[in-house]
Amino acid sequence: MEHLQEELNSLLLQLPNAQEVSDRLESLVSVYPFNEYEYIISTLLAMDVLTLDSYHELRDNYFARNLYLYIFEISAPRTFGEAWAQGHLKELVPLLQKPSKKTDPTYSGQYDFFLENIRIEVKASRAVDADLNAPLVVKALASDSKKNFWMNFQQMKPECCDLFVWIAVWRDVIRYWVLSSNEVETNPYYSQGQHRGNVGEGQLHIKQDNIHEFKKYEVKPNKLEEAIRAAYDRQLKK
Repeated sequence: MEHLQEELNSLLLQLPNAQEVSDRLESLVSVYPFNEYEYIISTLLAMDVLTLDSYHELRDNYFARNLYLYIFEISAPRTFGEAWAQGHLKELVPLLQKPSKKTDPTYSGQYDFFLENIRIEVKASRAVDADLNAPLVVKALASDSKKNFWMNFQQMKPECCDLFVWIAVWRDVIRYWVLSSNEVETNPYYSQGQHRGNVGEGQLHIKQDNIHEFKKYEVKPNKLEEAIRAAYDRQLKK
């Protein structure tokens, strides 16, 4: 959103009555679907500061920068973490299979997928402004944002799977990390005891000051199956 705001502010300065419009915005009352952006854009179009072609370009660029903003509108954690994230990974790695008592007599929901004999747990999180108290869709950050960001991969039980696939969502990109269970459990940022009584469960926070330390686990979407097999090999050698 900060990119769009900067572009519109720059265009507003070109208005002959820029101060008047600025004052009007200070007292503007927004009622859906009429808001400050609708008012600014319509004013810029009316004053010929913004052409229709320029508006289309502005709009297309905004969509490109916010390709995954809709994912921040998924309010229920279970819907995001299970329905969306697992479905998304299945699309990228079609060979993944959902476990059941038939495939694993000891199965009771410990992991999300299996690939041959590899047990895989999927965790997803969204990059949000760490300093803003607002709904997720408002806190959503672009990957090039300079703001403090925070994401949390939680309810992880390394003993219950062979590896983890982490899915991290920004407004404009989705990134993937594949770590063996041992690499998660022994990571210095992994904290055990997330919930009282849940033995072997923990969480891991990724922020702007430690994300670079996970670069070696990052994987392109078309390399996920290969990375899963490689992480499993590392797990066997722990």
